[in-house]
Amino acid sequence: MVLKLSVVILNYNVRYFLELCLQSVEAALVDIPSEIIVIDNDSKDDSCAMVKANFPSVTLIKNTSNIGFSKANNQAVKVAKGTYVCILNPDTVVAEDTFKTILNFADTQTNLGIIGCRLVDGSGSFLPESKRNIPVVKIAIKKIFGNSQPYYASHIKEHDTAKVEILVGAFMILKRSLYDTLKGFDEDYFMYGEDIDFSYKSLNEGYDNYYFGGTTIIHYKGESTRRNEIYLKRFYGAMQIFYKKHFKTNFFFDLVVSLGIKLLVRLKPLKQQQPEIKYKSVLISSNPENQLVKKLNPTLVTSVDEVSASSELIFDASTMSFKMIIDQMQVSKPKQFIYKIQPRNCSYILGSNSADSIGDVIQF
Repeated sequence: MVLKLSVVILNYNVRYFLELCLQSVEAALVDIPSEIIVIDNDSKDDSCAMVKANFPSVTLIKNTSNIGFSKANNQAVKVAKGTYVCILNPDTVVAEDTFKTILNFADTQTNLGIIGCRLVDGSGSFLPESKRNIPVVKIAIKKIFGNSQPYYASHIKEHDTAKVEILVGAFMILKRSLYDTLKGFDEDYFMYGEDIDFSYKSLNEGYDNYYFGGTTIIHYKGESTRRNEIYLKRFYGAMQIFYKKHFKTNFFFDLVVSLGIKLLVRLKPLKQQQPEIKYKSVLISSNPENQLVKKLNPTLVTSVDEVSASSELIFDASTMSFKMIIDQMQVSKPKQFIYKIQPRNCSYILGSNSADSIGDVIQF
């Protein structure tokens, strides 16, 4: 049997987010001949045991060390059997129609490169890195000093579909044959920059990359997005590798980056103390027997329309589709809400309140 899609998920110590991700992926693959491959970079939590116990049909590859993003994904794609490959982060939630709509679009293209889609963070806010421009030196320098506007492809609207230069590695779909043509992710990158390099290689080979705004997924970012000195050094170190490979080595950029990182870290303003908001817990579920009712004593409702502002909305994935959850996060955005999801048949909830906050896991 020819498989249409192989979904490759690289995991490292995010067991609970991985479980939610796999639940959403399985729901989205029901009518698609497909496979799921989880490659684990030597997690110290019980990620692998969870996958074996709860997702027996998933192909699990266990590494004995953390070999990084590029090497691990390349390793997994080598055993993939699908016509298309999806590179997916474990801290994502896809909608039931995500793969179907994107693959339908992909099948109509004659010069297809890589496809990305609309990403939102745990608060439901759009993530502009879903679509980006080539980070030439001028753009990268502006970004390091806080002007990110030229870095993002702002000329494309959130819900539109259009050709784009650079996509984000949290979600990429492409033909496996193209993955091989591009020789996979460049293994000189350990973390950050590999998705920029990969997108750029696709463009250089003459293919059209696309941002597909017709479907939305959640990307809980958290730890990897905190703008501390380690992040800045890694990110701009990746940019230096990118310039060395695809442009001329730029002494001016190297100097600005070196001085800029030190300056920005020293001058980084302290976050202003935000007034504490007391959020009341609200479980959105049609199941009054949900164990959360007894454990956390939330208000039980069946619709967001019944909820007032300043509430923590807990979506019960046993009674709601993932698409409905993602859509509700968009519809209810004007109100002052924070969001959590309870995966199916699980005694925990998880989520994050913004693109900069580490994801929370609350067990009960």
